[in-house]
Amino acid sequence: MEFVSIIAIALMLIGAFGIVFLKKPLDKVIMFSILDAGFVLAIVLFKYLDVAMFAALAGPLSTVVFILSIVKINEIRKNKIASGDLNG
Repeated sequence: MEFVSIIAIALMLIGAFGIVFLKKPLDKVIMFSILDAGFVLAIVLFKYLDVAMFAALAGPLSTVVFILSIVKINEIRKNKIASGDLNG
């Protein structure tokens, strides 16, 4: 196995384990970005450059969507705590 493929696999594994085991939502977004970087690198290694270009463009967009959803979830939780509804 060449050195670059080992780096791609390591990035994907670190990102996947980080997403599973970390608790904070923003840490999960960072780990998703690391996983995405390894995934794009693996795609480039297999010489699917058109797919790699799409993945490189779609990765930051999905990260922005994740961050917006985290902000919205935190806002909903604060509103529920403020209203006293802790069950729902």
